[in-house]
Amino acid sequence: MIPNNLIIACNGSLLPIFNATLSPSCPTSTYTVFLMDSTHLLSSPLEIQDQTLVDHHNSSIGSSFLQNQTNVPKEFLWPKVDLVNAHQELLEPLVDLERFFRGDELAIQQSAKVIRAACLTHGCFQVINHGVDSHLINAAYYHLNRFFHLPLSHKLRARRATTAGLNTLNYSGAHSDRFSSNLPWKETLTFRVHENPKESSVVDLFKSSLGDDFEEMGITYQKYCEGMKSLALAVMEILAISLGVDRLHYKNYFQDGGSIMRCNYYPPCPEPGLTFGTGPHCDATSLTILHQDEVGGLEIFANNKWQIVRPRQDALVINIGETFTALTNGRYKSCLHRAVVNSERARKSLVYFVCPREDKVVRPPEDLVQGDQLLRAYPDFTWSDFLHFTQNYYRADAHTLHSFIKWLSSSNPIHHNR
Repeated sequence: MIPNNLIIACNGSLLPIFNATLSPSCPTSTYTVFLMDSTHLLSSPLEIQDQTLVDHHNSSIGSSFLQNQTNVPKEFLWPKVDLVNAHQELLEPLVDLERFFRGDELAIQQSAKVIRAACLTHGCFQVINHGVDSHLINAAYYHLNRFFHLPLSHKLRARRATTAGLNTLNYSGAHSDRFSSNLPWKETLTFRVHENPKESSVVDLFKSSLGDDFEEMGITYQKYCEGMKSLALAVMEILAISLGVDRLHYKNYFQDGGSIMRCNYYPPCPEPGLTFGTGPHCDATSLTILHQDEVGGLEIFANNKWQIVRPRQDALVINIGETFTALTNGRYKSCLHRAVVNSERARKSLVYFVCPREDKVVRPPEDLVQGDQLLRAYPDFTWSDFLHFTQNYYRADAHTLHSFIKWLSSSNPIHHNR
């Protein structure tokens, strides 16, 4: 079994382990294996005998496959240490944004205070009266259902050609194209929203990948992403206030940023206690704005235990991601979360990941450094480097940012293949 956190180097160049074969031009004696754990970047020479490590490029797992299982296949089994049930509901703040949009300064300060408390402890809160039309959310779910009920051959039209290529529409069944163990019990449809919408519109993306019949789907998700972007910038303003920095600092920083949109479909599972819809991890992005359907399944790790986030159809869940943790100099916690499945009903969710512009330096404002006696929790890096790391060399977990920084600051730096 190949560990998910294995990195292979040949003559100083990193090789992704996903969909990879060892290069015949590179002798086995020149390979180096890097094993990332939660605290160290370890390296040691390793002679590799098998010329094929991972080759899942042609594998296809769809909802029909998952729904026809009477037992959970071994590739979907998770370690028992991770399969701890949550019994308590998380009492995360429910922030009403109506007064924020009206400019009520007293209400804004109160919202900032409760958001600060949540972000210092577990990194999760919910917002209502957020300005995203409920009919638009319902339309997004309609098209989500329509897509995931297509035959697998149709869904595979939206499968990206390369691991790092997020500029296309990307269908994935259980991420089996990237991983070989601890697979999630789900299907996903993911696409990138460019900083400059004129560069490649969401509508064009859907039409070129799936055909003209999916133009309406593209229009719906274009509008949905525009609504999410407006909400994200509003939340950034409140987060800045909560941190005591210039209230427009993060809003301006993310104004020209991009985003990643993902639709999740979790089929019923015959043995839900043995697997996850999404395993425990922190998002590498800056903010995650999530809407989960009435089935629920989102759980947050808070106060040293897993707790349930009750679904609210009028609310959106906001999670702090690893990049925003770095932008706060480590003050705000990235949200450790997971998604569980059930044996009765399919679960669906809409996820919008907020990202900086790719070439922007991730660096906290000076106000958050001076208060810490000029100590920096993390060195400067760019979002493109962090994204490249997570898309090619590391499977997101509870320690992704820490492992990335170790890799970035290694005494034997290795240049990316670009």
